Amino acid sequence: MATTSPRPPSTHPTDSKARTPSARLDEVDARALEGGGRERIDKQHESGKLTARERLELLLDPGTFVESGRFVTHRAVEFDVQNQKVLGDGVVTGFGEIDGRKVFVFAQDFTVFGGSLSGANAEKICRLMDLATQVGAPIIGLNDSGGARIQEGVESLAGYADIFLRNTLASGAVPQISAILGPCAGGAVYSPAITDFIVMVEHSSYMFITGPDVIRAVTHEEVTKEALGGARAHAEKSGVCHLVAEDDRACLAMVRELLSFFPSNNAENPPMGPTTDPIDREIPALDTLVPAASNKPYDIKDVVRATVDDGHLFELQERYAANIVIGFARIGGRPIGVVANQPMVLAGCLDIDASIKAARFVRFCDCFNIPLVTFVDVPGFLPGVEQEYGGIIKHGAKLL
Repeated sequence: MATTSPRPPSTHPTDSKARTPSARLDEVDARALEGGGRERIDKQHESGKLTARERLELLLDPGTFVESGRFVTHRAVEFDVQNQKVLGDGVVTGFGEIDGRKVFVFAQDFTVFGGSLSGANAEKICRLMDLATQVGAPIIGLNDSGGARIQEGVESLAGYADIFLRNTLASGAVPQISAILGPCAGGAVYSPAITDFIVMVEHSSYMFITGPDVIRAVTHEEVTKEALGGARAHAEKSGVCHLVAEDDRACLAMVRELLSFFPSNNAENPPMGPTTDPIDREIPALDTLVPAASNKPYDIKDVVRATVDDGHLFELQERYAANIVIGFARIGGRPIGVVANQPMVLAGCLDIDASIKAARFVRFCDCFNIPLVTFVDVPGFLPGVEQEYGGIIKHGAKLL
C-alpha cells in the first residue's frame, strides 16, 4: 500500500502568515489547477477536451464526490530529472452519486505524464474497484491515457494485469462502464473491452492495439488514427463501441442516462423511473405499422417506440449489425431490455455480428435482473459460405 511522505519543510525565509496576499493567492490558484499545471490544462482545452476533475463535476451529482488516494505519487524518481512529483499521479479516484445512487469512478488525467499508468496509479484504481465490488456499486472509468509508463518497466504492465483481474471479478456482479475520452492504446484497451459498455467521443478518442506507425512498419499499410481506432470505426466496423458522443459533455450525459436503466449490483432490481405514459393506452398506429405482405420492409424501431414509455428507446450499437436492434427502454416505469429484428436491414436475417451483438446484451440483462422484451420478425440465419466459414454455428449458438 502506498504511503504518503511527511510534508517537506518550507524553504521560504518567512512563515506562511508573513507572505504577501498575492503569493498566497498564487499558491491557492496553483492547488486549484490540478494535475500538470496551467499550460497543459490549456492544451487539453484547446484540443476540445475537459480535464479529469471537470469531467467528474459533470458526471456526478454536485458536491457528492469524495476523493481517495489524493496524495499518492509515483515511485520512479528518474522519471523526472527535477525529481518533482505530482499529487495523485495522473489519475483521480473516488466515489460520488449519480441521481442519488452511489458510484465509484476513476478519471485518468492526461495533463500529468500523459495519464500514463504507473504502479502507484494502478494501485489506486484497483483499490477503488475492490471497494466498489464490496459495496455493490457501479464502476465508471473515464479513460484518457497514453498507455503504460515505460519508465517503470514491468511494474506498470503488471498494473494492467491487476486491473484486468478486477474487471473480470466484477463482471456480472456490478455494472462497469468505460468512457473513452482520449487515447487508449496497447494493453490499455483490454480493460474497457471487459467492461459492459464503452462510450467514445468523436474526433478526440481512439482505441487500438498497435498504432498507425507500427502498422506502417510491419504491414506497410497507411492508416490514420481516426480511421484505425476512432469512434466511427469502432461504432460501425468493429462493434467495440456501444455509444458515440460529439464531445465530453455529451458523453458524460450518456453515461448518466445509461446508468439509470440498471441496478447497482446483481442482487438488486432495476430502479423504477418516472413516467406519465399510461400503461393501458391504446396504440392505433400498430394496426398499420407492420405491413400485411411479408416481403415488405418496415422499421422495427417505430414499433418499439410505439410500445414503450414516452416513445423513448435508448439504443446501443446503432451503427453496428443494424439487422438487429438492442437497447433499453421502460414500460410502466420499469426498465426493460429490447431485442428486435430489423426488417429494414438484410430482411432481418441473423448473421455472425448480429448474433454476437444481441447475445452479449442478453447476458448483461440476465446478470442484472432486467426483463427482456423481444420483437421477432426473422427469416432465419443468413446463408452463405462466408458466414459458415466465419463460424455462424458457434456464434449463432451464443444467442440461442
